[in-house]
Amino acid sequence: MAEELIISTSTDKQQRYETLVLQIEALVSGEPDVVANLSNIAAALKQTMNYFWVGFYLVKDSPMPIGRQELVLGPFQGPIACTRIGLGKGVCGTSWKEKRTIIVPNVDEFPGHIACSSASKSEIVLPAFKNNEVFLVLDVDSDKLNDFDEVDEKYLEEVMRIIERFI
Repeated sequence: MAEELIISTSTDKQQRYETLVLQIEALVSGEPDVVANLSNIAAALKQTMNYFWVGFYLVKDSPMPIGRQELVLGPFQGPIACTRIGLGKGVCGTSWKEKRTIIVPNVDEFPGHIACSSASKSEIVLPAFKNNEVFLVLDVDSDKLNDFDEVDEKYLEEVMRIIERFI
């Protein structure tokens, strides 16, 4: 297990991601605990990429009404966050419902956006799958407009494939 991230801050975004993905592989290698791994991944992403907020929402059964599922806040780094999100609600719930990555350049222009923090300006949300169903989503927020692109999508999807191996 890696105990420290070694990533140069003087490199461009793609190079930081390339180095980070390899270190995330090492970080979770041999560790079976999902919460421990998600916690370290959230911390690694926040520390390396300096995002405003990084966290996971896990698909769980809702206490009421019985039989319904919702996204429940999991390990994260950043300010306090929304605890529960319904299917199709906000960016996270939409990513879950549509089973796809969503990049939002300006959260104020996303219909039904859930503003857990008014400082969030742009967002990317990616699903991870178990048995062909969404098991969790990774939510990454920036305090800058239009901060996510195809480079983020490519490398964060690589992180999601790593996660799918231990969930």
